[in-house]
Amino acid sequence: MTRAQADQLAASMLARLPQDPAGCTPLPAVAEVPELKAPLETKIPFASAQAHVLIGQPGYKRTDPDYFALQVGNYTLGGGGFVSRLTTEVREKRGLSYSVYSYFSPGLHAGAFTVGLQTRPDQATQAIQVAREVVARFVAEGPTDAELKAAKDFLIGGFALRIDSNRKLLDNLAFIAWHGLPLDYLDTWTAKVERVTAADVRAAFARKLQPQRMVTVVVGAADNTAAK
Repeated sequence: MTRAQADQLAASMLARLPQDPAGCTPLPAVAEVPELKAPLETKIPFASAQAHVLIGQPGYKRTDPDYFALQVGNYTLGGGGFVSRLTTEVREKRGLSYSVYSYFSPGLHAGAFTVGLQTRPDQATQAIQVAREVVARFVAEGPTDAELKAAKDFLIGGFALRIDSNRKLLDNLAFIAWHGLPLDYLDTWTAKVERVTAADVRAAFARKLQPQRMVTVVVGAADNTAAK
């Protein structure tokens, strides 16, 4: 397909949309999520074999300059599966959960930072305590040199999988347009990951996360102490 043919096809498809001479009414502005001032703990009773736990706070916008440092750091904290600190401490060392993870959800506004896990209701107190300690320690110390190298090797090595289909390329182009990112975003992605240092990760996490003020929600805890 040539560019002219693609333009003609897009024009013919878009022509089917209703035409409003007055234009679309702008949507109201979306307010930013305010920073947390104090920790909050909520327990929701539910009859289940597992207690489902979420711990988190507002995160950051996609255009934040700390984006790459936070992506690299979160691989070590809880985004790297079995090689993450949360999995090592919560699952491997203590057997408190089969799955534990962390992630950021950046968007046009500050999306959430989330730690999630499932555990036996009678183990919820301990699992939450360990998860909080892992997050606080990572924010304070950042990754080791070995952890940093492993995170960058994984992200850079897996970059090709982000663009290995037309659908993924289209998704990336839409992502670039939606967030107003540079047109060379994909060309420079791996270089930006490679430039991240341990000090960058430590400073970025210290700016973005406040472990002492996070919200904790527990669904299915055995008793009122499960979220404390």
